[in-house]
Amino acid sequence: MSETANVWQGTLALMVLKTLETLGPLHGYGIARRIEQTSGDLLSVNYGTLYPALLKLEQEGYIASAWGLSENNRKARFYRLTRAGTKQLRKEEHGWEQATAIMSRFLPAAKETP
Repeated sequence: MSETANVWQGTLALMVLKTLETLGPLHGYGIARRIEQTSGDLLSVNYGTLYPALLKLEQEGYIASAWGLSENNRKARFYRLTRAGTKQLRKEEHGWEQATAIMSRFLPAAKETP
């Protein structure tokens, strides 16, 4: 059984926006689960961190929400990406690409394991 890490500071918004772009509207649990699955279950999403992040993204206009029914017929708040959110996602993706390019200059190339 592998150990999971919490989502890294400053990356949650990017992961939420990318998840909504890829899968369309999702409720909070669905967003968290998808982030965990995409990481190969190496990351764990803390719901005490996720919901404030969703609220902040909504207040900034990057996502919008509406009430609906989940797969198990329970009332849930579904979040979707807005046009401003798509622009912000592109900006954050660019920033992340720059950061990883810089860090790769300091770290040795990953060696392939047989």
